Amino acid sequence: MLNNHCRYVTESAILGLLLLVGMLGLGFQIAQSVLDIKMLDRSVEVKGLSERDVVADIAIWPITFSVADNDLGKLYQSVQEKNSLVVAFLEKKGFSKDEITISTPAVVDKLAREYSDNGQNSPFRYTASSTITVYSSKVDGVRQSMIQLVDLGKQGIAIAGNAYNTQYVYSKLNEIKPAMIEEATRNAREAAAKFAKDSESALGKIKRASQGQFTIQDRDSSTAHIKKVRVVSTVEYYLSD
Repeated sequence: MLNNHCRYVTESAILGLLLLVGMLGLGFQIAQSVLDIKMLDRSVEVKGLSERDVVADIAIWPITFSVADNDLGKLYQSVQEKNSLVVAFLEKKGFSKDEITISTPAVVDKLAREYSDNGQNSPFRYTASSTITVYSSKVDGVRQSMIQLVDLGKQGIAIAGNAYNTQYVYSKLNEIKPAMIEEATRNAREAAAKFAKDSESALGKIKRASQGQFTIQDRDSSTAHIKKVRVVSTVEYYLSD
């Protein structure tokens, strides 16, 4: 009876020892797996920049002048005559009729305004503002013609200071997008590689990447026809020892 009891205790002890060893082994494997996962989670996030200066390929140039008169009929006649002079000036500078748009003049009757001073501060009852817009790919032609607006002044047309209202547009972004994205990504990888080297790690595959929006802005206030195109790529790379 005693022998059977001893045999039972011995077998139980062995079984318990085997279970303990198995649990320890399983625990080690789990810990090692967690460690491996943590190692895989090591990463670095970097940004790559690409910038280019480009020249606008479209100019939108509004030319505005005003006239005043006490006779409404004469006012409209004066607007038409001066519109013709402006168009003739533009055609002489090489712009076609398709590039020139004449807007409807805006006429103000000072006596009809709600808070009018009844024209006491002005000798004219009516004023009209007319705008002629040039929409052209001849950007250099527009810039040169602006300088020569003095010719219209000599003909009695007081042009408003509208050079600052001229818009310059760069419409060929799709042509340079691929090369700029490639450059931004390459710059990001170079930054990641340097970080990996400095941290004595090896640079792995891309974990995730996002492409920023392209922005187009004036390079500076003095040269609005030159644009700065910019894009930033954000890339996260895996790191390993």
